[in-house]
Amino acid sequence: MKIPLSNLIVGALALAGLGTMVTIVAAGDKSYPVAAPVAAPPAKPFPHVVSGAGLIEAASENIAVGTPLPGVVERVFVTVGQQVNAGEPLFALDQRQVDAEIAARAAAVEVARTRIGELQALEREAQDQLAKVRDLPDARAVSREEIVRREIAVQAAAARVKATQAALVQVQAELAAARTEKSRLTVRAPIAGEVLQLNLRAGEFASPGGPTPLLVLGDTRTLHVRVDIDENDAWRVKSGAKAVAYVRGSSDLSTPAQFVRFEPLVIPKRSLTGNSAERVDTRVLQVLFAFPREKLPVYVGQQMDVMIEAQPVGGGKNG
Repeated sequence: MKIPLSNLIVGALALAGLGTMVTIVAAGDKSYPVAAPVAAPPAKPFPHVVSGAGLIEAASENIAVGTPLPGVVERVFVTVGQQVNAGEPLFALDQRQVDAEIAARAAAVEVARTRIGELQALEREAQDQLAKVRDLPDARAVSREEIVRREIAVQAAAARVKATQAALVQVQAELAAARTEKSRLTVRAPIAGEVLQLNLRAGEFASPGGPTPLLVLGDTRTLHVRVDIDENDAWRVKSGAKAVAYVRGSSDLSTPAQFVRFEPLVIPKRSLTGNSAERVDTRVLQVLFAFPREKLPVYVGQQMDVMIEAQPVGGGKNG
């Protein structure tokens, strides 16, 4: 029986495809060397450890400085990275309106003082007029009604002096309030520290309670690292525990860290790594450790890996 040519061609193509597939599979069945990690993981510094991701912050915590009053920024006195002393001016808002108010209040104070002097002179005159009729040798020379009228005049003059003195106290208080308002237009450093972030320029409008802090300040002579410890491991970390902080990606850059305190409120975990395997329902205990700034080339807001001396897990297993 004669086989059609088309069937022969199809069979040949099938055999060729099968051979090609076998060749590709054989070529791909090779063992490749495991790539070395970019950075070697740090060795455990203690027999039992609890590890956690930490975030660097200033020893004073990062202070978001705002403005108590809305207004246009007139002048910015500092730059990013500058060290400032407590009470040093950071920025000032436009003060022209409050300056005009202070001038008006000061003028009102001077008017009240002048008015008091005038009324005191009238009071002395009324007292003199009363004394003249009282000192007469013959009491019948002046009617009783005239004496009463002059007594009332003295009382009225004294009352006007007291009222004007009270008005003086009021305008002086208003002047002091205006000066206080002016002082609030200049925002000063609450502590000595470093300007970590500056989000305003002269001419911009600043308002209280904005979503972005106008200026971030912190004491960075000593840095704190805030470490998140899983709630399941929280019992293993004791007060005063030793720790070693590592720079992310450089296990050879590390420093011992001193225990500062626990944040006793267990909170939901904030995702620092972006790992999709992290559970959003995980809760963590935050522990703060401190180290001198000059020990590592790190910055506020940077992440670190921290290994903390811990109690062994039940059964003597390592952490």
